[in-house]
Amino acid sequence: MKISILLPFKENFSPDYAGAVSLFINDTIKYSKFKHTSTVYGYTEYKKKFQNSYVNIETSNRLFFSSNKDYVKKFISIEKKSESDLIEIHNRPIYLNYLVKSLSKRNYILYFHNDPLSMNGSSSKNDRIFLLKNCFKIIFNSNWSKKRFLDGMSSDAINSEKLTVINQSAAKNKIQIKRKKNIITFVGKLNRSKGYDLFGKAVIKILKKHKNWKAYVAGDEPRDKIDFNHARLVKLGFINHTEIINLYKISSIAVVCSRWEEPFGRTSLEASANGCAVIISNRGGLPETLTNGIILKNLNVKEIYERIDKLIINKTKRKQLQKLSYKNFYLTHKFVSDQIDNVRKSLVNISKPFLINKDKKLRILHITNFNERHNGRLFFNTGRRINNGFIRLGHSVLEFSDRDIVSRSKNYRDLNGSKTLNDKLIKTCYHFKPDLLVLGHADMISLDIIDSLKSEYSNLKVAQWFLDPLNSNGPDYHKNKKRILDKIDVIDGNFLTTAPDVLKFLNKTNSYFIPNPCDHSIETLSNHKKNCSNDVFFALSHGVHRGKLKNRTTDDREIFINKLMMKCNNVRFDIYGMNGVQPIWADQYFKNISNSKMGLNLSRGSPIKYYSSDRITQIIGNGLVTLIDEKTFYRDFFESNEMVFYSTIDHLADQIQKISKDEKLRKKIAKNGKEKYMKYFNSTIVADYIVNKTFDKGNNNKFIWAKK
Repeated sequence: MKISILLPFKENFSPDYAGAVSLFINDTIKYSKFKHTSTVYGYTEYKKKFQNSYVNIETSNRLFFSSNKDYVKKFISIEKKSESDLIEIHNRPIYLNYLVKSLSKRNYILYFHNDPLSMNGSSSKNDRIFLLKNCFKIIFNSNWSKKRFLDGMSSDAINSEKLTVINQSAAKNKIQIKRKKNIITFVGKLNRSKGYDLFGKAVIKILKKHKNWKAYVAGDEPRDKIDFNHARLVKLGFINHTEIINLYKISSIAVVCSRWEEPFGRTSLEASANGCAVIISNRGGLPETLTNGIILKNLNVKEIYERIDKLIINKTKRKQLQKLSYKNFYLTHKFVSDQIDNVRKSLVNISKPFLINKDKKLRILHITNFNERHNGRLFFNTGRRINNGFIRLGHSVLEFSDRDIVSRSKNYRDLNGSKTLNDKLIKTCYHFKPDLLVLGHADMISLDIIDSLKSEYSNLKVAQWFLDPLNSNGPDYHKNKKRILDKIDVIDGNFLTTAPDVLKFLNKTNSYFIPNPCDHSIETLSNHKKNCSNDVFFALSHGVHRGKLKNRTTDDREIFINKLMMKCNNVRFDIYGMNGVQPIWADQYFKNISNSKMGLNLSRGSPIKYYSSDRITQIIGNGLVTLIDEKTFYRDFFESNEMVFYSTIDHLADQIQKISKDEKLRKKIAKNGKEKYMKYFNSTIVADYIVNKTFDKGNNNKFIWAKK
């Protein structure tokens, strides 16, 4: 993975005067698995570079022209010539505004080293919403900084997986506690914000009382004239980072008594890593820098003095604190570098997670109508079959019944229940963390919500399956077309029971045919093994939600069936859902179909390639001879000794009369059809195909319909 790391403008990336951000990057990148594919970009007047790859961006010093904008603009020019997989921005959220306008198709990680609310580009709520939307991850150096970022934000942001905390690091040098000297240190800006005025007053009193102790102060502050003098108070001024570390190695006590809310606190971190007994104020992220140390209850001269005094007097406690501070320190450069690499690797895994583990078991959130509210009457449906397939593959599947949720959620503030439905989906994804979201006719799920979830959970894949007819001359064509296309831009795999190659409106690159799956736990009858009293079974299922016939215009299938019955003398038809006979469901359906030799697979509208309603599974899967129109092209999959194909109504009538009189032929065709369909078109194989194509695994050998 090629990574570009963008420093803040004028951040000195040099050993002589390195900034805090530069130190963090240099210290961690040397342990990174991506160190050879990472380039640091910055602007510094110091040309002596660190050992890792660094590019200095020269900028124009023009009057009335933003140097920051010019700096980012030149970085963009570099990126356009040599595209990175990941751009990491450090401590300048405003840079993202410039970058996404020119480099929209990039992955961004933003690192906060300071208070987000004090920075241009993240101070307002809208700024932070923009950052959340456009970043792959946002990394904070402390939980305090993260809480500041979330100030006033919605629960969606608070629960966001994009936000993570990775603390700063320090080198855990080899030291000997017994060789520590009687030295108290203060490192940092010598101003009131850092609490230098409090430290100075307290340490002068300490030095007067304890004659064998010294104090060392490293830092400067030209703007704040705070000065203290004592023969054993050594003022080092500004010293480089190596000299500071050497000072901590010999110091016994380190004091970091900031008044301001420190985002994290590098000084206390490094003091702790080098075995100092550390005293800190309870400000910002400072408490997160210590495993063992002293946190001041009250930030004043008196308490600072008393805490230092007690550590000097009680040598045993001081040594114990030093040992624990060093022993328990874990925020090493390698530890933190590994954390950063884990974030980077999660980006690598997004598009091809199965390259790491081809047998990975997924968390699947399956959103469709599971018909809980109908008390089992509509249990035996395609959604249930596909769901069973996912489970048999070993995946963890959470059922999310959208229509049931909506039916329970309608109220005067949410008239159709859609707001409640989509809010519940957001919360469910937060808790369940699905790898795959599967939509089955989930029309009320918002496109914007799916888009937001994909942005929030970068590894998330989304698939949809669709069963309804798509013939331009058939029923509800424009409505069904709109339903499919509604979320097509956020769908990774689009699965239809119609051949995609005959649908002109569809993008074929991620659209695939799936057969209506049968299921070994649902299609349990074996009519081919027994004698049956009825010849032909057919059931219309209109009035699904009412469970009974409804007033409507005549279905073209009713005309076809009535003509067929007139042509077939001495053939026993068992017909439901028409001619005043109520439709049948669930167990009643299976009891009736169990007494028929043949089943007519007749769908609404004129035939179209591969389309069939799910009645085909109920017919062929239960050992009935399947009667199907040749224009469905099911001859691509089945032979004449497995299904019975017809071209006209007269042809169909002849076939029915022939088979009704030949039990041996009937049982042979029914047996062959059932065995083949149950072997190759079962729910486990169809579910596997959905996963396979959605994650682009590329193995089509076991899916016979994918070879056509």
